[in-house]
Amino acid sequence: MRKVKLYIAMSLDGKIAGPDDDVKWLEELPNPEKSDYGYGDFYKSVDTTIMGNSTYKMIQKFGGKFPYPDTINYVVTRDASLKDNADVSFTNDPVSLISELKSQEGADIWLIGGGQLNSVLWNEGLVDELHVYMMPIVLGEGISLFESLPKRAALKLLHSTSYSSGVCSLIYSIKK
Repeated sequence: MRKVKLYIAMSLDGKIAGPDDDVKWLEELPNPEKSDYGYGDFYKSVDTTIMGNSTYKMIQKFGGKFPYPDTINYVVTRDASLKDNADVSFTNDPVSLISELKSQEGADIWLIGGGQLNSVLWNEGLVDELHVYMMPIVLGEGISLFESLPKRAALKLLHSTSYSSGVCSLIYSIKK
């Protein structure tokens, strides 16, 4: 069965973006080794992404080509006026979508975020793994990993890595 993997960078104080969805701080952190922190291998393990509408809009602001051309991509939104395009399909029912996707053949599913969607899918028990890249910064304000309080869940550490840049990778499975 396919897994839903929440793969995300976060500040030490649990923020995935600063105020106004700002993620520029990620580029400002030193990375002397030019590490991708395992992103390349992770991306090869998925064939589907799901993200919230705010995350999608943030990606669009970066300009250029859509960054996930090799995957099937879904955006969760309440805006019924948005129409599917060559890059993404829109949905307002992430729980049903994920339940359906998990029952199908395929590679794993990348839950990109943001905080609202993370909370919804976590609280429905649909997240199987949590891949957190703890960045060596405290933002103070911004968007939390979980916008609303997540349900309590026990985690099992699968792997951890620390990098010379101060980034720590923590990969957990969610005990069900």
